[in-house]
Amino acid sequence: MTTPNTPDDPTTHMPLIQHLVELRQRIMHALLALLIVFCGLVYFANDIYEIVSQPIRDQLPEGTTMIATDITATFFAPIKLTLVVAFFLAMPVVLHQAWRFVSPGLYAHEKKFAIPLLIISVVLFYSGIAFAHFIIFPVMMEFFVMTGPESVTVTPDISAYLGIALKLFFAFGLAFEIPVFTLLLIWSGITSVDDLREKRPYVIVFCFIFGMLLTPPDPFSQSMLAIPMCLLFELGLLMGRMIGKRSKPDEDVAPAE
Repeated sequence: MTTPNTPDDPTTHMPLIQHLVELRQRIMHALLALLIVFCGLVYFANDIYEIVSQPIRDQLPEGTTMIATDITATFFAPIKLTLVVAFFLAMPVVLHQAWRFVSPGLYAHEKKFAIPLLIISVVLFYSGIAFAHFIIFPVMMEFFVMTGPESVTVTPDISAYLGIALKLFFAFGLAFEIPVFTLLLIWSGITSVDDLREKRPYVIVFCFIFGMLLTPPDPFSQSMLAIPMCLLFELGLLMGRMIGKRSKPDEDVAPAE
């Protein structure tokens, strides 16, 4: 005799108020992890800003430095950056808490699928940030500095540069999650590999629109984000072809005892 493979954790049958209490607990744990990492990094806030601003400082003319047009920017810009870096570093803990909240409601075969996907998501997010900092930033900053009029001295403001840097970090971090988003759409049955391949032209247009909205207003920066997104979409199709569609709960049964 076979029995359905259903979630057997008692938390799956908790009333709404207990689910909300559980959600609050997970959020508090995630915020605590963020606070701990931030407190450990705040002493090095200025050093962290030096590292992030290295791509633009390498392109500045000799004897030129970055400036702060707001007197409070010298304090708040590094602190703001450190908070974001702390969030990035605490991401595994944040996702683990999210996993602890949703995992009781998953079937056994779904858990086996979700855990590797969670790890891949973290790796891809970090890869997108690293790609932006080590490859995109140096090329983009050199392009902007070298194409400017010779009569203009480039002295970037630290707050303005931070805004661009964080925007690109998040843009590339999210863009590198495209294989995961694509795989989830295929696995959940919302769409199929063949349907997505037919819609490839629309996806390409969307990638360039996304790049236009989240990068500085120039075709060069837009393409530097859109082209990797298109390649990552193709990777998602390949992964979706390999894994296939999610099996229904009544199709996933436990062996007879």
